[in-house]
Amino acid sequence: MTDRDEASRYYNIAEALLMPHLPGRANKIVYKDDDGACSYAELADKANRIANLLVALGVRREERVLLCLHDSIEWSATFLGAVKAGIIPVATNTMLTPADYDYLLRDSRAAALIVAADVLPQFEPVLEGQRHLRNVVTLGAAAGRPELRALMAAASPQFETVDTFRDEPAFWQYSSGTTGRPKGVVHLHGGLIKCAELYARDILGIREDDLIFSAARMFFGYGMGNSLAFPLAAGASAILFGGRPTPEAVGALLLRHQPTIFFGVPTLYASLLASDALPPADQLSLRLCVSAGEALPISVARRWQERTGVEIVEGLGSTEMLHMFISGRPGDVREGCAGKPVPGYEVRLVGEDGQPVAPGELGELQVSGPTSASGYWAQREKSQDTFVGRWTRSADKCVENEDGTITVTGRSDDMLKVGGIYVSPLEVEAAVVEHPSVAEAAVVGYTDADGLVKPRAFVVLHDGHDASPEAELAIKQHVKALLAPYKYPRSIRFVPALPKTSTGKIQRFKLRDQ
Repeated sequence: MTDRDEASRYYNIAEALLMPHLPGRANKIVYKDDDGACSYAELADKANRIANLLVALGVRREERVLLCLHDSIEWSATFLGAVKAGIIPVATNTMLTPADYDYLLRDSRAAALIVAADVLPQFEPVLEGQRHLRNVVTLGAAAGRPELRALMAAASPQFETVDTFRDEPAFWQYSSGTTGRPKGVVHLHGGLIKCAELYARDILGIREDDLIFSAARMFFGYGMGNSLAFPLAAGASAILFGGRPTPEAVGALLLRHQPTIFFGVPTLYASLLASDALPPADQLSLRLCVSAGEALPISVARRWQERTGVEIVEGLGSTEMLHMFISGRPGDVREGCAGKPVPGYEVRLVGEDGQPVAPGELGELQVSGPTSASGYWAQREKSQDTFVGRWTRSADKCVENEDGTITVTGRSDDMLKVGGIYVSPLEVEAAVVEHPSVAEAAVVGYTDADGLVKPRAFVVLHDGHDASPEAELAIKQHVKALLAPYKYPRSIRFVPALPKTSTGKIQRFKLRDQ
């Protein structure tokens, strides 16, 4: 390989996202967070300081740093600074247990932990005895711990980005754990910019004058794309919110900051509609809303558009593919389906024999595209099962419609076989939540006294509605009127809340044991 050939391989995603804006957009505000605002030049300065302080702490190239911060300017700067130094940031959920953090520290072999001071108590019980962890830095004061902003102030604002390759690891994310233990998903330098180009630019049409707000957190692939890659790639701006995205908090933020693009999850859209916190349409500046994470109920999509005048563009992505690879199109949204493949991606549906299925037939969704992870960290067997040649198995069961759109019917491990016929829990859930008394629902399978699998619905009722045998009967009759008779839930359990990951995905595996 010649020097020229090798030089053409050099690529660093932090450099690619930051440098094109200097000096042209140096003074433009890129972020507003809970503590203030930050220009493009200031973000580049902060990223360089982070890179220098990590090197000064003795964190070496290709070592991992566990990043456990609330969404903030420091989150973005720390991620970008680590990547500039060739150090691997591991984006981590701020709402886990000490046992979860012990697993993540040991599994990733993180050499450093950068953690919000209010989250540190969840780490304290498991820090002693960590073989690989050498540094703990807090954002905010914590007794006996170096503080991130103080270290940044003392670090140099000049840093020469290391010579990484496009196809080498840039960062990790952990799978959200909807089916069990999270897996370390290894992403490459070349992937994040492709999300911004193929989806944010070419599908959503994000512009320089947009102000973006994502309720999905930055540790999650959906949120990382929304709040990090998309504004930086477009030269746009974003709101970063470190608190819990309750309807009241989100409604107040939409009113105060007037974002033009809002990224949410179905649960949040439904919660906003059910509360008094959603501002009237004439008090909003939204031009585009996006939903992912779970299937968007048709009733929620319709009511949102009626209330706000803005349609919700639904999409489908995964941690393994980093962001969306199937999406609706603004102005051409089809209710009840995830949309069409994003140009630059290929999808196929295969049957249990591994062969492609015909349109209208149920199959497992597989996808090929430039944002695929290189594999799972230290899990060879699971990597080989998921990443098959150039195809990534999504574990989603889907149907291709006549117009080429894709309808998601459920996860491979969620599908029920009732009376020898496959039943989609998502289809039953969609029917259940159409009942006026139901706020949320999740459907799983259970084995009856005869050893047969039947659907069971876990239901959260709207305020003012009581759980009773009459309520259960009414919901069952409602579903029977909408779906084939064999699909209705034979059992309904009323619960105060559904178990979810921090990204809003329902953890159905926890319901199967109830």
